Amino acid sequence: MSDSERRYSARALLVTFFLTVVGTILVLESTGRIVHTEDKAEVPVGEFRAIYVGPREDYRMSPKPSELHAECYRGYLAIGSDTDSTLTGLLVDYKNRGVRCFAGPQPPSADSAIPDNDSNEPTE
Repeated sequence: MSDSERRYSARALLVTFFLTVVGTILVLESTGRIVHTEDKAEVPVGEFRAIYVGPREDYRMSPKPSELHAECYRGYLAIGSDTDSTLTGLLVDYKNRGVRCFAGPQPPSADSAIPDNDSNEPTE
């Protein structure tokens, strides 16, 4: 390949790529298009979907466990991160209604599942 065909060096292309990425991030940051929040109450823990498991139906699920765990918190199902103990959120449906949970043979009544805003104690 002659010098007239090779116009740019690989190093120049890599530097241009790096500067383009950094410049794009700076422009998005300065115009407010990248939103940062310190309030963990506004950060979704994850996105979930339910798999219907009926009688004699097979379903496929990854054998590798997720880095999340579930617990019953004041009558509702809470999802927590195994890697960050401060990151926990209540599981809600598409209308932002909590998914109730119970520990024991009988489900709780609708009145006992309403969260108590004064107490921050988890129930089991």
